[in-house]
Parts: sequence; C-alpha cells; structure tokens
Amino acid sequence: MRKPTPGDPRVPGGGGGGVQSLERAFGLLERMADAGGETGLSELAAGSGLPLPTIHRLMRTLVSCGYVRQQPNRRYALGPRLIRLGESAARPLATWARPHLARLVEETGETANMALLDGDEVVYVAQVPSRHSMRMFTEVGRRVLPHSTGVGKALLAGLPDREVRALLGRTGMPAATERTLTSPDAFLAALVAVREQGFAVDDNEQEIGVRCIAVPVPAAPTATAISVSGPAGRVTDAATERMVPLLKEVARDLSATLAAPDGADD
Repeated sequence: MRKPTPGDPRVPGGGGGGVQSLERAFGLLERMADAGGETGLSELAAGSGLPLPTIHRLMRTLVSCGYVRQQPNRRYALGPRLIRLGESAARPLATWARPHLARLVEETGETANMALLDGDEVVYVAQVPSRHSMRMFTEVGRRVLPHSTGVGKALLAGLPDREVRALLGRTGMPAATERTLTSPDAFLAALVAVREQGFAVDDNEQEIGVRCIAVPVPAAPTATAISVSGPAGRVTDAATERMVPLLKEVARDLSATLAAPDGADD
C-alpha cells in the first residue's frame, strides 16, 4: 500500500482547496482498492485516521450512490457503478498510450500492450499489433490472473510481498501451461529478479510458444505496465537485451504523457 503523503486525500485534512468530504470519500475508495476491494469500518478507521462516525456517514453515501456495496457480513465492497467509470476512464488512457505502443511495434516488430492492475486481475486496455503474419493477439478488455503474465509480474513487483501473498491467496495460481509458476514462494522469488532488473518475462507461462517482456510505467496514477510479446523464436534472450532499454524509455515517456494535464506531452 502506498504511504500517504501530505496533500494525499487519504490523510485527514490533506489536499487543500478541495471539498473535504469528497477528498475523504475518494480516499476511502482508494483504501478499499488497496485492500483488494473489500474491507471493514475498523480497518478503514485504522488506515485513514478518520473517526468511525465520519467513515460510517461517508460509506452510507457511497452505498446509496452504488459506488460501494455492503456485504451480508457487514463489510464493504467496491460497487458495480465503479465498473462503468473505470471502463470510461480506460478509453482515453488507450488513446494516450497508442503512439507510445506504436513506437514499440515500429522498433521491435512485435505486438505492444498496455495493462492495468484492476483489483486482483490484470486487464489489457490498449494494444498495437505487430505487422508480422505470425503475431500475438491479446484482446483489449481481456482479464487474466497476474501470476502467469509478464505484465502481471511487472505490476505486482511494485507491491509488498505480504500484499502479493494475500492476492495470490484470493486468486489461486492455476497453471495455464507447464511453465506457469504455481507456488507463491517461487513467484515471490521471481519478483525479486523483476525488482532488481526492472523488467519481467513471461517465458511460455501463459501460452506455449509465446514470450512477453514487460516493464512497469513509473509514477502512473494506477498500477500500469507495458509489454511486447511475440513468438518465442523471435523474442529470444538476445532480443530481450535490445528491447528492455527501449521498453523502459517508452514507459518513462508514457508516464510523462499520463501526468500531463491534457494527456499530452509538453
């Protein structure tokens, strides 16, 4: 979980100039997302520093609007109306990302993707396909479990190990191929390498014959990764050495685009 900083809406009184109740409500939604989408009032109070009556009042409002749902066990879960907001927000993200993905395709010859961590799943939100007749297609909007993908490793590498273990406990680790990592310990060991190297590899773990190289997008507003994928015969270790510096450069450029107020680089 990200450490709150001054001005963070999750800090009581943080974020000057906005409507305080709105800042607090959005802060609670972010805390729920950080916790995997479901939490209780006492956990929100411990994490946010807000009084229980204030949290209860804000949660009642969010429930009435459909952004939060109260479970039979009295805990709170993110509500279905957020799906519509998320899907709408993904469309401009894809537009802003496309020129950067197109550069990856131009310089590597392979299919380029952008993916986000949405709850416990990876969702692909943008893609530019390779011009090769033999190329990899991952449909935009497709959701996969993170443990078997390069983008999933790149995304989870930014989380503490305890949060990764909790996520894997919720999703399980089914094998997509005989190369899929199905042990939390093995997966966490792989994340150590990802953090040290700054990139992740899916080596026939999601689909036999396919390799994917992925990097996180630094300072993205939500956990984001980009990747190139193609047949294992083309995305070799030698090709990976050439691709990784380019991927990291494009990730930094994309980060600057996402940070710009109008979604475009200065």
